[in-house]
Amino acid sequence: MSSPYSQAVRFAVVATLIAVFASHTTSSQAQSFPSRPIKLIVGFPPGGGSDSAARLTAQALSDKLGQPVVVENKPGANTIIATEYVKSQPADGYTLLFVSASYAINPSLYKLSYTAEDFMPVGIVAIVPLMLITNTKVPAKDVGELVALAKKQPGKLTYASFGQGSAAHLAGEMFSAMTGTEILHVPFKGSGPAITELLGGRVTMMFPGIGSAVPLVKEKKLNGLAVSTRNRVAYLPDIPTVAESGVPGFEIATWECIQAPIGTPIDVIAKLNAALREVLATKELRDKLIALGMEPDGTKTPIATARFIQLEAEKFAKLVKDRKIKVD
Repeated sequence: MSSPYSQAVRFAVVATLIAVFASHTTSSQAQSFPSRPIKLIVGFPPGGGSDSAARLTAQALSDKLGQPVVVENKPGANTIIATEYVKSQPADGYTLLFVSASYAINPSLYKLSYTAEDFMPVGIVAIVPLMLITNTKVPAKDVGELVALAKKQPGKLTYASFGQGSAAHLAGEMFSAMTGTEILHVPFKGSGPAITELLGGRVTMMFPGIGSAVPLVKEKKLNGLAVSTRNRVAYLPDIPTVAESGVPGFEIATWECIQAPIGTPIDVIAKLNAALREVLATKELRDKLIALGMEPDGTKTPIATARFIQLEAEKFAKLVKDRKIKVD
């Protein structure tokens, strides 16, 4: 398992590499890139939020770059299988990794065959707020009442997640730590099974991606108490944040980013980043991502992306260490 310090160093190395080579002139390879289809590897099965975002982004990039960008799903091991696969591919820009916050979480939980030094960041696609939801049998109508309920029944309340080491898992641990409560983690293999158990009243609460939560909250099948991000979500202005609901400083989200194998020519990275930022600036793609419950980014350079992920890795590593989180 890697320490927070070593992970910070590794992400800083990536940022430094980009900074060193960012001033290079465009090569003939970048001018002709891409000359054939690009593979975008997704670490989740078809049909989920990450897969849907990847396919929307791939289509937009296909149109922008003039070559097909084809999504390939390689699910398993909290995106580790997909990440290992991309690491093993030629560093030419034709095999890219589309990955979530698990990319920054996994180094603190697993002994991996790769590090951040094996990848070059292309950019951040979107930030994905989480929503604190409970089943309708829970009498708590807001975060304060939920915390009070948990403190009255230590170890009795449960929170579901879509897998050990997932953002939903760490969100639940962060919530317990910052509220001084003892809430039992119940992991599932995917968001769908977890929400099914929540709907059935067999688990108390969950922090899923907001896209899967909102329809059920609007239909009053689940209670939506708060969002996990620092600020309220623009299209849900009436839902408070956890932080403003009595847990100051609470902030966690998942996100989607694109990575390339280390050694990919920096001007190819720059071309991919420019294309990504341009397509994410279009109303068409932004609206489609927002409909999935995501907040499109498209503002970060590769350097800014590396710094963002470095800070996320440090935050997750500290949480894993402080809460003594282990995975099977």
